[in-house]
Amino acid sequence: MLAENWGVGEVFLSFIWFMLFFIWIWLLIMVFSDIFRSHDLGGWGKALWVIFVIIVPYLGVFVYLIARGHKMQEHAVESAKAQDAAMRAYVQDAAGSGSPASELERLAALKANGTITDAEFQQMKAKVLG
Repeated sequence: MLAENWGVGEVFLSFIWFMLFFIWIWLLIMVFSDIFRSHDLGGWGKALWVIFVIIVPYLGVFVYLIARGHKMQEHAVESAKAQDAAMRAYVQDAAGSGSPASELERLAALKANGTITDAEFQQMKAKVLG
């Protein structure tokens, strides 16, 4: 029944409209996220951009992309660098790459507990110090 009313062209046209709508929503999300993570805009500037984009959406987004499109890429790069630095700091902290003194202290505790032998302690101590 539905196939009788909808031809291939209508399905294709509906698919195109859906994709354009999806792209439009994605553009809005990107513009709003750039407005709020922009450190070079003050509070009133952000408020004016948000109001402009809400009241006149198509014109607001296109004007924002023309006026501040180059800043969007800079903000994305800054955000990616900050995330990378945070991840590296977390991994280094989780891996326990501490000072040689803390490593020797940990090895001494393992030797005192009897987990490692004296020969293993000397070998690991040479590895930490060397």
